[in-house]
Amino acid sequence: LIANRGEIARRIIRTCKQRGIQTVAIYSTADSKSPHVQEADEAICVGTALSSESYLDVNHVCKAIELSGAQAVHPGYGFLSENAGFASRVEKMGVKFIGPHSDAITAMGDKITSKKIAMEAGVN
Repeated sequence: LIANRGEIARRIIRTCKQRGIQTVAIYSTADSKSPHVQEADEAICVGTALSSESYLDVNHVCKAIELSGAQAVHPGYGFLSENAGFASRVEKMGVKFIGPHSDAITAMGDKITSKKIAMEAGVN
């Protein structure tokens, strides 16, 4: 399942198709006729035109994951890609989150923790 829209979703779909992987797109009511929706093997509406009520709604996106039976979720860029709570929920569902583990997202999202990790790794 691609938890994004537009060109990034299209690129992910294209790459999956080249590798024989079936795709599920999510979309808002405003994006129902968008190319990424048409190009995916399956598409599920996750809410209204407001991003906060569709692409950013963790409950709606997770419901789409359940409905589709997706084995993996690619968040693309923006939206939920850096949301540790979303990544954690996906992991707890037994679905592969294609991106950093939720613990890494949490650590890198905290300035003090991320600086400490960088110093411990010898990165300035």
